[in-house]
Order: sequence, then structure tokens, then C-alpha cells
Amino acid sequence: MEYVNLGKTGLKVSRICLGCMGFGSETRGGITAKIGEEEARSIIKHALDQGINFFDTANYYSLGECEEILGRALKDYANRDDVVIATKAYFPMFDGSNAKGLSRKALFSEVNNSLERLQTDYIDLFVIHRWDYNTPIEETMEALHDLVKMGKVRYIGASAMYAWQFMKANSIAKENGWTQFVSMQDMINLVYREEEKEMIPMCISENIALTPFSPLAHGLFNKPVDAIRSDACGKLQTDYILEHDKEIVKRLYEVAEKYNKSTSQIALAWLYSKPYITSPLIGASKVKYIDEGIEALSIKLTKEDIAYLEEPYVPHNQYGFK
Repeated sequence: MEYVNLGKTGLKVSRICLGCMGFGSETRGGITAKIGEEEARSIIKHALDQGINFFDTANYYSLGECEEILGRALKDYANRDDVVIATKAYFPMFDGSNAKGLSRKALFSEVNNSLERLQTDYIDLFVIHRWDYNTPIEETMEALHDLVKMGKVRYIGASAMYAWQFMKANSIAKENGWTQFVSMQDMINLVYREEEKEMIPMCISENIALTPFSPLAHGLFNKPVDAIRSDACGKLQTDYILEHDKEIVKRLYEVAEKYNKSTSQIALAWLYSKPYITSPLIGASKVKYIDEGIEALSIKLTKEDIAYLEEPYVPHNQYGFK
């Protein structure tokens, strides 16, 4: 396993981050999941055995059950100081006027709840899941800084927002001597490259770690081209998959055949070819997908392959946040 610094920090993370969103049950609510605890534990243990030390979850995933599963597994299988745990907050965890957002009250409450569910004294990387338009960013950044100073959080990051929002937040933090964001978790894959316009150049300039989610476009790359319809991959995908993207998938299959690898591995190899990518989130629902993701690290696409895969791309509407 390869390890790299998380942006400008000294924290070392594996080149693969295990995305744990699928761990939990459909009955808990929030973002629903279908991978029960027994299977999830085997996936987590295998990831640890393969050298993965970076794990991503969120309070909203199965309304806390995902954090509970990850916390129990890491307590049983890992030394706490050897692993890097990232979790997030923003979405509502209960019914009530203060159930959602990034207010000081919400952040303090949700961090404490996450610590309890994860069975740990600190969170390595605490990420704001979305931008909160109803809370002054000054309040959010000061609260995050205080959580760091209290020792409950080591680093802070952001997810799914505009580049100007990220820069505004960090500028306010810098001006006040508060802790700044060190990472950005946004969506980047072969059929959604809108972040190349502003967010990625900003992260490169500021040495911000990029830990993209949905590197496999919610399963699109595993579908034959003739099976892709507007609703082929579920409701989530209809918002950003275009008819034109079929050509990219077609070319992905061609390159996969050339290398005798899976389409998912080529899609990951394309992402790994970008020097600005720190550690993509791989939501492995089976142990074998971890092994495929690790194998993809060794696939070196040629400049011609990369250009061939990228050439059909057309602009998409901004997706994943408003």
C-alpha cells in the first residue's frame, strides 16, 4: 500500500480510503445501507490487512449505525493510532428545529455523538458534509476550531461546495487564527469532471487534499453501454448522467479490454493518474472490490489512453450540492 500526506499536513493516509456509506441497515433511516455488520466487519478487516488505514463515514449514514459498525470493528481489529477516521455532519439526525446544519450547538452535539458511536476519544478528520446557508460561516469555523483545541478533532475538511465557499471559509479562519480546512471531498469521475474548472485548481494552489467520492459514478462503469438508460443506475444518477456519457463508457470498456482489467479498475487508474488526487473513496460492498482497487494502483495508463478516455467529455450541470 502507498501512503501520502493529507494535503499540507503531516498526516499519512493510504492511497485508498474505504468508504463505509453502505454499512448498516435500511431500517435506521438517513442514507440507507444494505451491508450488514458481519459482512461489513469482514470488509473492514480485509482493508486493514491490505494496509488501508483511512476510513470514511458520516453520522447520517444509517443514522449513526455506520459509525457504530466501524467503531466496533476498528476497536477489535486495529490499533487506534494506526488508523485515520473521517466522519461528517450536516444532515438531520432527528426531528427538530436544530436537527440540521453547522451551528455551534449542532456541531458540538454531533461530534460528541459520533465519538460515542465510534468508541474513540478523537476524530482524525471531521468534515462538514455540505455548506450551511442558514448559519454564519464565522460561527461554523470558530466552533470547528474550538473542537480541535478541545482535542476532539485533529483536522477539519469540507465536502461538496463551491470553490468560493471553501476559500471564504478558510480565509475567515486564517484571519481569526482559527483552524483551516485541509481537505476537500467532492465528486470526480470520468463522466463528471466539473470540479476541474475551479475546485481542483484551487486545491492544487492551496495544497488541499482531494479525497473524491463516487469515483465509479455510482456503478455506471460496470454497466454495458446498451444497458445505460436515463434511470439505469438509480434516482441519484439521473441528475448528472447524460446521453453523451455513453461514449465514455464505451471507450472505458475498450481500454479495459486492452489491459485485461475490469472497467472499474481502469476508471480508478484514470483517477490515480492525476497527481492532485490524494485518496479516492472506494465504497467496497465486497472484499474482492478492495483487491481490485489496490490492483488499480499499479495500472499505468498511457497519455494516449487518458486522452482517449477524456476526449468525449461535455460539460454537466453542477451536481451534488446547491
